[in-house]
Amino acid sequence: MAVSWWNLLVGSPLPTSDQSHQRLSKTKALAIFSSDALSSVAYATEEILLVLVLAGTAALHLSMPIALIITGLLVIVAISYYQTIHGYPSGGGAYIVAHENLGVWPGLVAAAALLIDYVLTVAVSITAGILAVISALPVLIPWRVHLCLLAIALIVWGNLRGVRESGTLFAIPTYVFLALFLLLITTGVLQWGLGSLTPLAPLALPHGGGGVSALTTLLVLRAFASGCTAMTGVEAISNGVPAFERPESDNAGKTLGAMAILLGVMFLGVTFLAHTLGVVPVENESVVSQIARQVFGTGTLYLVLQAATALILVLAANTAFADFPRLSSILARDGYAPRQLANLGDRLVFSNGIAALAILAAILVIIFNGQTHGLIPLYAVGVFLSFTLSQAGMVRHWQKSQARGWRLKAAVNGVGAVATGGVLLVVIDSKVTQGAWIILLLIPALVVLFRAVHQHYVGMREQVFFRDGEVGEWRHFGATTSHKVVLPLASLNRAALAALQFSRSLSADVTAVMVDVDAAATARLQHEWEVWGIDIPLVVLESPYRSVVRPLLEYLEATDRREPERGPAMVILPEIVPARWWQNLLHNQTTLLLKAVFLFRQRHHEATRVVINVPYHLRD
Repeated sequence: MAVSWWNLLVGSPLPTSDQSHQRLSKTKALAIFSSDALSSVAYATEEILLVLVLAGTAALHLSMPIALIITGLLVIVAISYYQTIHGYPSGGGAYIVAHENLGVWPGLVAAAALLIDYVLTVAVSITAGILAVISALPVLIPWRVHLCLLAIALIVWGNLRGVRESGTLFAIPTYVFLALFLLLITTGVLQWGLGSLTPLAPLALPHGGGGVSALTTLLVLRAFASGCTAMTGVEAISNGVPAFERPESDNAGKTLGAMAILLGVMFLGVTFLAHTLGVVPVENESVVSQIARQVFGTGTLYLVLQAATALILVLAANTAFADFPRLSSILARDGYAPRQLANLGDRLVFSNGIAALAILAAILVIIFNGQTHGLIPLYAVGVFLSFTLSQAGMVRHWQKSQARGWRLKAAVNGVGAVATGGVLLVVIDSKVTQGAWIILLLIPALVVLFRAVHQHYVGMREQVFFRDGEVGEWRHFGATTSHKVVLPLASLNRAALAALQFSRSLSADVTAVMVDVDAAATARLQHEWEVWGIDIPLVVLESPYRSVVRPLLEYLEATDRREPERGPAMVILPEIVPARWWQNLLHNQTTLLLKAVFLFRQRHHEATRVVINVPYHLRD
């Protein structure tokens, strides 16, 4: 019953063979991978104004020069990432590029910065989206945090349904937002040209509008750093190249170009209108809402734009839900994150990564009480750190490849690295006292955690897997009784062979079984089985939906039916036992799951089946 309700909620399981059919067209990919970047126009201008207004309303005229500089930086970064897409068609995330070209430590720093950035992306996007809602409906202000958590839950649901379905679900709101936002800018500029655009009535500010801070270079740099949030999410397309339809690199490059153009036009447009109208940021109404009220009035267009803005801001979190699980799975594959994060769920998405991101983002929303402005200072450090490492890594990549035109390509990425590195220094200097110091501590802490996880897995492999010349000591098995014994395996190691020895000490009728959820792992086990000459049958069970339990249960039932007079087959489960309790979190716990399933079935409708686990203890 639980499974049927789950299938009703997220859809029926998809076979592994459908993975190639889950790729995205350019239209859907723009909605999934660009929603974060495009939605930032709803708050990037506001972040600039929030800093400049500290020096009084007279300082707000600097918003346009700052926006122009940020747009120029956007062009540089977009061109740099266009090259990354073609240099790494398998996915050129900052972690992969830095790891391969700069070394392990820079790669882990980039990964830590990206993971933190993705969590902040969800928190910032959701809280900004809910701000757009309460700007139009102030009665909902007390429910701000609850609405944020509900929005996170809805996006999790959409992503658990699969990549293509999430693209379909989120494409319509994205394009409605684009259409309305471009209409707002076009209408506002036309009204300005015709002289019918009326500036807002000036607000009464404390200290007579003169501000509470002097207009210094540091203040302007702070405004610039805050406005650079407009560039968050630019790297998302380069991280997700494998998700595009073929030819992947070409489609990803075109999508990146379209995203950069739209982002630049909308960011400059809304900043120009804010400057022209004399908009001053206020607590419970966004800058976009103030512009829309003046350009559209308070009728249908205004309400629809606010709804679309809220939706795109909420759905901008989907960019992180597309990239965080993918990066987590790569880290898990490389042994720097728990292995569970590498598992594909029923709908061919990394369900564990999606759940982890949702939990972390929800915690942030609660801690900051759903306030966007409290989260923004934490945001840009990780973004520009990953930008810089990625572009520096690409310079090294072109130097090593010596491909045609490599000098020009290296120069382009070099300019990108210098530009984003300079912005990173500005961001750190201007935001460290506003909370960015937290990120500066979190990144190295996360890197240390990655290394601890990796050392555990390395130590486990050294203790569990064989070295040359050791196989002969393990592969001789005796036999005593005639029980039917089934031994589920995932790989051939010391734990598995200890369980094989124990199985043969119980019976001559032993069958090893592997459920094929990973073609490479299955092929490796079959090869080792043959090379090592193990004289126990190995049966490979097909599992198109990547389930371990169901194929194994079906196999056991079929085995029991063949010789019912011998009773149910005995099951021997090899189990690796870590030295410390927390290391259990780094393992899939498949043995624990199987023991629970067998116990449940025996209580209900299955004849008594003996289940024995053979522990293999790791040393500390």
